[in-house]
Amino acid sequence: MTTSSNRENAKMDSGSSDEDSTDNSRASICPSAICSFDQIVASAQNKKIVLFLDYDGTLSPIVNDPEKAFMSPEMRATVKNVAKHFPTAIVSGRSRDKVFDFVKLTEIYYAGSHGMDILASTADSDSTTKETREAKLFQPASEFLTMITEVSKSLIEVTKAIKGATVENNKFCVSVHYRNVDKKNWKLVAQVVNNVLQDFPSLKVSSGRKVLEVRPTINWDKGKAVEFLLHSLGFDDSENVLPIYIGDDKTDEDAFKVLRERKNGCGILVSHVPKKTEAFFRLKDPSEVMILLPLMLNIFAVVLLIMPSQLEIDFVISLNNCHVGDGISQFLGETEGAINF
Repeated sequence: MTTSSNRENAKMDSGSSDEDSTDNSRASICPSAICSFDQIVASAQNKKIVLFLDYDGTLSPIVNDPEKAFMSPEMRATVKNVAKHFPTAIVSGRSRDKVFDFVKLTEIYYAGSHGMDILASTADSDSTTKETREAKLFQPASEFLTMITEVSKSLIEVTKAIKGATVENNKFCVSVHYRNVDKKNWKLVAQVVNNVLQDFPSLKVSSGRKVLEVRPTINWDKGKAVEFLLHSLGFDDSENVLPIYIGDDKTDEDAFKVLRERKNGCGILVSHVPKKTEAFFRLKDPSEVMILLPLMLNIFAVVLLIMPSQLEIDFVISLNNCHVGDGISQFLGETEGAINF
């Protein structure tokens, strides 16, 4: 990608709000993951669940100050519990160390910098504790580390005059946040980012939720990270696994696309409005993620016989006039009807 095209992308994206997007060319076939949970359960029959989670906007709410994007103690406990039974990874645009500081769990895998900084495992896929895993660090953009540091310093300097703009060094990428910038200055943010990148043709810029992301122009994204982690877990090209990815940002679309193309994965978009997406299902916000994760554990624990003796399950869940109990009960009585992802 050339520098000029990168600049144009930054200009266009900085003037739009993807949070308010209603481009629903695929939204009509992207129903609620909770309302359609019986379909997910049916598709998980005789398969190992591998769970991938974005952080901001998925496990934690979107906040004005990126340094205060804390997940709730309840969400942390839920992720910890889920990770006891399913291999679980957080794939975030944040630096891996920063995500760990937010999450503080050793039971899960971490892929920071949009998947360019992965702490994976080469041990048996059933080993999910830190003590029983052999750590494997994978950093496909390591040669760009010095450049990213230099660009980050330049961006911090040039955005000082723009009230509300903040720059976050995420090790192998840089995030320029403009959520707190007056809308009339959004184009100015894009302009100064473009100006800095003129001297770095090997870097590109893309947009997220009120943020411009500066990354190396390498063939790597969250989708590649998902493939790498599945391979590390021994599930490469396996038909006995159901990868589930839950995320809210544009960069998560690469992961959704990978799962759609695998034809045995499930992408779940977190968005309060319908959007064009490669995901199969949608959740409105982190509060619905908080509903779905325990539901996954409870139902899959019965269906996949992980720990049925420890569970007391209410099969009927109501949310916004959505009842999934009948579908789940039917599945427990008969195992036909799995959807074809």
